[in-house]
Amino acid sequence: MKNLAFVFPGQGSQAVGMVADLYESYPQIQHIFARASDVLELDLMEMVASDVHNQLNLTQYTQPALLTSSVAIWELWKEKSSVRPTFMAGHSLGEYSALVCAGALNFEDAVLLTHKRGKYMQEAVPEGTGAMMAVLGLEDQQVVEICQQADAGGNVTAANFNSPGQVVISGSKEAVEKAAGQAKEAGAKRVMPLPVSVPSHCALMQPAADKLAEDLVTIDIKSPEIPVVHNSDVMPHISPENIKKALVEQLYKSVQWTQTNQFFIDKGILNIAECGPGKVLSGLAKRTHRTWNIYSLNTADGFNQAVNAGDQES
Repeated sequence: MKNLAFVFPGQGSQAVGMVADLYESYPQIQHIFARASDVLELDLMEMVASDVHNQLNLTQYTQPALLTSSVAIWELWKEKSSVRPTFMAGHSLGEYSALVCAGALNFEDAVLLTHKRGKYMQEAVPEGTGAMMAVLGLEDQQVVEICQQADAGGNVTAANFNSPGQVVISGSKEAVEKAAGQAKEAGAKRVMPLPVSVPSHCALMQPAADKLAEDLVTIDIKSPEIPVVHNSDVMPHISPENIKKALVEQLYKSVQWTQTNQFFIDKGILNIAECGPGKVLSGLAKRTHRTWNIYSLNTADGFNQAVNAGDQES
């Protein structure tokens, strides 16, 4: 399978029972979860499988759980397929998964970093005071201007440019609701609140970014073996310092996912594989470029379909 990009999902793709059939079928998946459990000092697979203590949707556990699921699938892919992607990218949190899988970031370091990242994000904004909403059916620049008109102080911004006609706004609850009303008046097809406890990718995350920057000083990051396209500037970085800078900036800057997919188009990518739970990024890819072959690796059937497709093209 030539001209392949691997993409890694972010927060919102988690679900109780995710990757369950892969976990039951492959000891490699179990091993990765055991390593993450050691770092977090809890049984991560039990949380993912049953969530009896209602922890999976707490952001400090959601993030390492998604990271672990994605990395586990990648490790299985490396064993089952000789095909390697030309590029990688991760949506928000998924950028950490991409960096681990590209050989730039140690897995255990990433588990701890994403756990801390989740805590820092929750601490930065008191629960109930922030909000995120998806705006459908407007041009990107329209949404940017609406946010500026709704609050000149920057308390609401366009946080995620996900696909043509889909932009997520983020910030203080009052400012987001005001911008949402203006978006409806401007002709948005739908404006939907997102079930999140933290308004990501906006200026309110600056305190979390500052704490994360301090942690990253002591983390060893290498040049990726596979180029990783970053959220904030849509560039693959080689320098460890530039990678750390990108990880800090993506907390308070917009996720440029539409431009990331355009980067893949410009580079001749023909195949997209979503490596992790859910099919959010697969759906965004379909809306962005209808001729792509898209594979979701979140189940045994989907994983095996992608492996077989790679074998047939090799």
